[in-house]
Amino acid sequence: MKAGNVLRIARWETTRSATSLDRETAIAFVVVAVALAAIVPAVVTTGPTPGEGIYRIGVDDDSPYADVAASDPQLAAVQPGSDADVTVSPVGIQYADTAKGRAALSTLRSATVAYNDAVMADEPDQAAAFPVVVSLTYRPQSIDVTSAQADTDGAGSPTTGGDGGRTDTPSTDDAATGTSPTASASGGGLSGLLGQAQSGTPSSISPPFPLQSLVFAFAFLLPLNIVIQAYGSSVLAERIDRRGEPLLVAPVSRGDIVAGKTLPYFAGAIALVSVIAAATGAGVLAVLAVAPLAALFLAATFLGAMFARSYKELTFVTVAVSVALTTYAFVPAVFAEVNQIAAISPLTVVVDSITDSGVSTGQFVLSTAPPGLAAFVLFGLGTGVYREEDMFTQLPIPSKLLDALAAPLATPRRAGVWTALFLPFVLVAELFAVALLFVAPVSLSIPVLLGAIAVIEEIAKSIHVFAAFERGQYRRSFRTALAVGAASGVGFFVAEKALLVTQLVGLPGLDIGRAAFAPALRGASPGLLLVAPLVWHVVTAAISAVGAARSRLAYVGALAAAIGVHLAYNIAVVVIALG
Repeated sequence: MKAGNVLRIARWETTRSATSLDRETAIAFVVVAVALAAIVPAVVTTGPTPGEGIYRIGVDDDSPYADVAASDPQLAAVQPGSDADVTVSPVGIQYADTAKGRAALSTLRSATVAYNDAVMADEPDQAAAFPVVVSLTYRPQSIDVTSAQADTDGAGSPTTGGDGGRTDTPSTDDAATGTSPTASASGGGLSGLLGQAQSGTPSSISPPFPLQSLVFAFAFLLPLNIVIQAYGSSVLAERIDRRGEPLLVAPVSRGDIVAGKTLPYFAGAIALVSVIAAATGAGVLAVLAVAPLAALFLAATFLGAMFARSYKELTFVTVAVSVALTTYAFVPAVFAEVNQIAAISPLTVVVDSITDSGVSTGQFVLSTAPPGLAAFVLFGLGTGVYREEDMFTQLPIPSKLLDALAAPLATPRRAGVWTALFLPFVLVAELFAVALLFVAPVSLSIPVLLGAIAVIEEIAKSIHVFAAFERGQYRRSFRTALAVGAASGVGFFVAEKALLVTQLVGLPGLDIGRAAFAPALRGASPGLLLVAPLVWHVVTAAISAVGAARSRLAYVGALAAAIGVHLAYNIAVVVIALG
């Protein structure tokens, strides 16, 4: 790859895209950019208020409850004769016997407590107003269920994390010093908004609400969704209009072409993310964390645009890419304030950057390395089919996928190399499975996770092998199948050692994390711990390869058998490790 060729193609792509941009599209981009610039800082600064005015409270203007209703944005004060969910009268409080009426009554009760606390906070003698003050600090979960039970059975103190990583300590320091107990212990600004710690009366303490993480996800992911639309359209236009033929015959490599076409869009995405980072108070670390995610968005879109036969199919592909990657980035980041499982998302680095919580090297690598490596592999697969026989033919998407998977497999050894390169997808899928299942009971989450891991890993070890046999890259013989299967199993075993990065952020400290990434045979020798997984990976990969060498139907059956063997091994290891 030559830098001069890449920059020349990037300049050409920028000029061509700018001249082909119609007025309506340009206006749409400007409107979205202006709306994003106006809305996101306001939401981050003031905080979202879901359900504003949803409950109608019938109350007279001279009633003390009128001030209560005015203090809570979810309550709307109306005259007692109006159709109200709750009515406050001199004889008492009446509410509609409906789900909304009961919810309105509960909200009014909470608002009354908060209003009374606010009134008491204005009292000069704070020690008399609040004789009991609670300081609550959220700590990362650093233990598993087993150790938590041990602390509970023994004489462990609450600070050991037996309550799930939280520490509740009564304190009268605020009362003694005259500090308002309703003030956040984490300070003002964005750090206070995220609520890393709380201090106040027992009634004012509430668990952290993850809606701010959603705001950050929206702010940093929306530009990526806009950029991939333009990028995918540009790639598909070259295929449909055959405008890519001059590049194919030019004295430049396919890698130069793909890198040059992608560079302007990647630079544009980083520029937009940098502006948002500056507006939200994030630092350079946040931009570096989002960069691999932006590359993954572009890589998946590029591969989809190489497969799509029309703009309709491209729309389906870009929507699927957007939903899948946004979900992967957003779901773990919701727990940025309460659990280390959030470390798998690059958006968690963004949140920690804004709140000055600090990010360890292991956390940064875990959140950025998988999407970065996955982007590299997807670009490699797309570059493999950046050729005339694939670009300008109207083959179904599954057929082009097989072409892309089979193209680099010239020898059995290549199968092992590409199996290792597929590890980022395996890691991303397994981390996402852990993020979805860690809140479920261990008795349910671990069996489901073990099944998901077996399916993910066996497909990763065999799908490209099946494609190579289908496209005639390998001879359909038993000996060849065993050789290719062994190479795939060894490649996966070697690459799997990269999963040790999860140890750096404590994911194996969770039962479900240990089941996914750190199963160990209790009392086993180091030699056995190395040999057993290697043999198991080779055997299961060989089973799938033998089926792939025969036919499609045989491959499906062999893959199911390999998944069964894999699952049985996982269950045996985890039962011994946790037992």
